[in-house]
Amino acid sequence: MSLTASHHELDLEALEQLSSGAHSMGTSAVQACEMITGAVVLATCNRFELYLDVADGAGRSATSTTMTERDLDHASGEVARLVAAASGVSVDAARSAFTVRSGPDVAAHLFSVASGLDSMVVGEREIAGQVRRALDAAHAARTTSARLERLFQGAARTSKKVSHQTHLGADGRSVVSVGLDLAEAIIPPWGQTRAVIVGTGAYAGASVAALRARGCADLSVYSASGRAEQFAQARGIDAVDDLVEALGDADLVVSCSGAGGGRAPREAGGDVRGSGVGTSGEDDSSALGYILQTAAVVTARERAAERVGEEMPERPLVILDLALHHDVDPQVGDIDHVLLMDLGTIRGHAPSTASEPVRVARSIVEDSVADFQDREALRAADQIIVALRERITAEVQAEIERSAPAFSSPADVTAHERSLRRLAGALLHRGIIRIREAARNGEALDDVAAETMTVVSFSGAVGGAATASTSGMERVRTAS
Repeated sequence: MSLTASHHELDLEALEQLSSGAHSMGTSAVQACEMITGAVVLATCNRFELYLDVADGAGRSATSTTMTERDLDHASGEVARLVAAASGVSVDAARSAFTVRSGPDVAAHLFSVASGLDSMVVGEREIAGQVRRALDAAHAARTTSARLERLFQGAARTSKKVSHQTHLGADGRSVVSVGLDLAEAIIPPWGQTRAVIVGTGAYAGASVAALRARGCADLSVYSASGRAEQFAQARGIDAVDDLVEALGDADLVVSCSGAGGGRAPREAGGDVRGSGVGTSGEDDSSALGYILQTAAVVTARERAAERVGEEMPERPLVILDLALHHDVDPQVGDIDHVLLMDLGTIRGHAPSTASEPVRVARSIVEDSVADFQDREALRAADQIIVALRERITAEVQAEIERSAPAFSSPADVTAHERSLRRLAGALLHRGIIRIREAARNGEALDDVAAETMTVVSFSGAVGGAATASTSGMERVRTAS
């Protein structure tokens, strides 16, 4: 099952608060609820999703392929309580914030997400890596499971297929690229632009690549958690340790650390301070406020003015705040000649989704989901097939031993045994077909298991192979 919240249902501020404890939610869910045997958490700048492997509940048997409403309600209630405790929202608010899915709907949603079809900017490339890293994080926390592993590997394959067959992300559409498109009209030509990256996570790396692709070479990076030097060396850019000084020379700031989060408590929602772990991988649990404060930007602008003998530089400064846990104080946008754009701004300028590549991508996702569900259904049926094979083998052996004294020669015994084994093979073949059809059609496998088991009893089949065959096949016809 899955519980998902994203920019489709919530504003980014509400989503930010809800996901405050996302980094530990998988471990908490597995430890807190015995029904939850696996968990993968996907937390990005515009979504917070939990994918859960839920064990058999009181209302479901081992061979059932669907979860009962009771199972769903119990598991989602446990997770809602955990989210509420970590984020400061009420339990009712946490429950209402999530869309709960089970069965085929889970794969359909995740495959769409991984393919960039559910993103703020449809076709974005970063989400595939974020889905992969979510599974890696679950591995590290030891909260994944075989079923979740197959689900996320299926999502990865689907994402690659969409990328190769539609080239949907070939034009570089992403949150970063849309933000840079908006900034382009205001800043100097890219070859003359001085850019500062705040953060060293996934979005920071994507920002460096996107800026270089546009011709921006004057790049530097700042990190509140001290990772700037390593990040800069790996990418051949400069590291800075004085953010105010760097701002004084900058034309563009791309802030995506996610290490901010110091906020005043909401009157109705309680404390909404972040956990210190950003959606892009930056970690600064000691952060007590925004990474980029209004006073710091004003000071940087004043210093820049002093160097050129101006009262206040008229050269515009564009700041892109791409962090869910906002890095930049919103009041920065009130400073003269400073343009602040956050994820809400970018969402409002995202490209249209009405295109042929998007249509093809959705078709690929649908086919991949159907294939995945078919494979999972056959896995669910395997245990019934194994049980059927064991039952038939035992019945045949018991009948051979019971009826052997009735035959006058070893040759008759051998012929009888051969006939029984042929009948057993026919019963098993027909049973396997019936079970697999039922699995594909979503039938209750409990009923199918009982049905197939009734046709394999050889008791009473006295009088030789002909009697056994007639009796057995009649039971097959009756059950069918």
